[in-house]
Amino acid sequence: MHEATVEGVGVGVGDEGSGAPVVVLRARDELLPIFVSSDQAQSMQLAVEGEPFERPLTHDLFVEMIAEFGGAIDRVRVDDLADGTFYAKLDAEQYHGGERKDLVFDARPSDGVALALRVDCPILVSDEVLDEAGRSPEEFDIEGT
Repeated sequence: MHEATVEGVGVGVGDEGSGAPVVVLRARDELLPIFVSSDQAQSMQLAVEGEPFERPLTHDLFVEMIAEFGGAIDRVRVDDLADGTFYAKLDAEQYHGGERKDLVFDARPSDGVALALRVDCPILVSDEVLDEAGRSPEEFDIEGT
């Protein structure tokens, strides 16, 4: 697994045509574009900018609930790619009665990234995912960087 950074959230061009929202991760000196919904893109962009929304978004609510239940998100793993669909896991922990319990949840990578940006936890990407979908930075025409 390789630690990733969020290079940006924007509009990409893919099989869906131009104008599709995309989050771009950087890991292992490669870029990994993941197409997301416009709601997910907005949630990620607000987290990147540190801008609170006037009302809690779903990801903000989720983070607050986890904390209230004595838990925390430790990391997000983008660990599989099948038929063009990315898969991720959330590794979390919960303390109850002084005991730690490790938890793993299946997640969409877009949710995982949006949550990781809010709690400042690592985002990891597997070699298998990068081997299949990682791209050289030279393949991208990134504006605004």
